[in-house]
Amino acid sequence: MTHLTRCRLNPARARALTDNPQRLHAAVAAAFPPSPPGTKPDHRVLWRLDETRTPHRRATLLIVSPTRPDLTHVIEQAGWPGLATSDSPGWDTRPYTRLLDALRPGQRLYFRLTANPTHSTFRRGQRGHRTPHTTPAHQLRWLLDRARDAGFTIPAHPQHPDHQVTIVGTQRLDFARRPGDRRGAHVRIRAVTYEGHLEVTDPAALARTLTHGLGRSKSYGCGLLTLAPAHPN
Repeated sequence: MTHLTRCRLNPARARALTDNPQRLHAAVAAAFPPSPPGTKPDHRVLWRLDETRTPHRRATLLIVSPTRPDLTHVIEQAGWPGLATSDSPGWDTRPYTRLLDALRPGQRLYFRLTANPTHSTFRRGQRGHRTPHTTPAHQLRWLLDRARDAGFTIPAHPQHPDHQVTIVGTQRLDFARRPGDRRGAHVRIRAVTYEGHLEVTDPAALARTLTHGLGRSKSYGCGLLTLAPAHPN
């Protein structure tokens, strides 16, 4: 069974965790016990940090996972541990399978995705190198080119030729793979957040995208696509 978890973070206490995707990746990984030997989960754990700054700063950690997480350590470090109870531990986990099973061709839904859009660059005599897309036009084209295989299309806007998708945020991330290791390998990501409307074309492919992610850098908060009822406008 697939689960969707929402965990609100305390902006006054969460900066040490949220400012470094490596630390947040480790915190998410620690929410799950190791898999028994010889077994393999149905899909990987995906996560995304949604932050807003107006009118008040808010941070929400979203996780899609094959098993239920235990985020006690996250609440102790970056939540409201004094308000946690057995009935309300500080996060909410619900079955996700019902939504996956309800997907139908032609269904229109609102989506949000944070991804790391990249492309390969080649130099003579060298292996291909992954390079982030840096312009909005190329970042949008990256998503549109992958939509069909991911199980959906993004309709054109009824009043002008643009598609019903907007880039609502970009963030350049540069951090050590191991915190505190100045000489170690660095991870460089350009995280792009998209919002818009999609139309379901292949429910099975879209369900796989929702549970396996889209694009690269999934360990660092990219690739998680979430859906909601379509906005009337």
